[in-house]
Amino acid sequence: MTGPFGEPAANVDTSKPEYNEILAVSRGMATAVAPPGGLTDVQVALMRAVTKAVTDVDIDYRSLEPLSCEAFAAVLARRGQQYKQRLVHHMVLAEMVLTPIPEEVAHRVAECAEAFGITDDFVGIARKYAKGALGLAWNDLRRSGFAEHFNDQSMSTLHSKAALADPWEEAPPEPDLEERWRHLADLPEGSLGKGVSDMYRDRGFQLPGSRGAASAYLAQHDFVHVLADYGTTIEGELEVFAFLGRADPDPKGFAWLATMIGLFETGYVDRQGFFEVDVRDRRLDNPGMDVRLADAIRRGKAVAEKLGRDLFTVDYHSVAEHPVRLLAELLEIPDKSPDAIAAGSIGPFDPGGMSEYQREAGLRLAQHATS
Repeated sequence: MTGPFGEPAANVDTSKPEYNEILAVSRGMATAVAPPGGLTDVQVALMRAVTKAVTDVDIDYRSLEPLSCEAFAAVLARRGQQYKQRLVHHMVLAEMVLTPIPEEVAHRVAECAEAFGITDDFVGIARKYAKGALGLAWNDLRRSGFAEHFNDQSMSTLHSKAALADPWEEAPPEPDLEERWRHLADLPEGSLGKGVSDMYRDRGFQLPGSRGAASAYLAQHDFVHVLADYGTTIEGELEVFAFLGRADPDPKGFAWLATMIGLFETGYVDRQGFFEVDVRDRRLDNPGMDVRLADAIRRGKAVAEKLGRDLFTVDYHSVAEHPVRLLAELLEIPDKSPDAIAAGSIGPFDPGGMSEYQREAGLRLAQHATS
């Protein structure tokens, strides 16, 4: 592939494991993350959906024989470190949906990571959750997933001059940046820029660069809402950040999903930016959310393997006039699976693709513009 996004990463191992390995991995994961009373319904549904989405194999996680960390590591002996690290993240995800996380679960996941030869910050973060040290855990999550990552990025792709410590900070006003975002409304119908502009207008979102708006870096994910066809409800945010986190070839991208789970599923993370903690309805308990989240991970995995570039670093403004479908093809974003669509995955412009609060904010903005 050539084009405005560069070349795909070389030497990426995309070979699928065979059934016996998939089964053994599933046994090892289930053993590691099971609380004393056994796997929860959410854990079973999520692990089953992720396994099926990325391997095409359907595993019944309730009927698996235990597998020790030592035996688990032996199964993975021929695999590379990044492959093992991704499996560690799947285990961390399965423990992070527990409230609270039993210390013995956090210990077993850490034991398996050590047996794999993996040193991973997210394992330590989950152990802090298990001990109730939520503030320390967030500091580690912010440092490992955002602060270091954020500081390494070239700000030129954002067209912002704001010097921020991390993307969650409220950025100072930048009139030039606000004007750049405002001009997206002038682009052709069907283009990426026009789509993002319409999404902001319909929801009453403030444009980056204006006072009180999201940072230009955090706003990058809004382009992906349009490109990957995810709504802006809480469920849609879980999907888009699962997709973005897995699309990052750097495993630190897992921080995005870990943060969203903490905000909307468990309450482990306090309000960040414009995302507020809301755990009144456990979203992963909702029918179909396991399938939707797993499909987002599958799609992100495909992008990581083919494009090999963090989607937060793309200069979307430079290609904003191009059609959405063309850019999605250049980024090699796979279509949603029929299962995810049947489970309720919808886009930003579909009925139900925004929250009622967002709809009302958009109406207020429209009324203000015509008054």
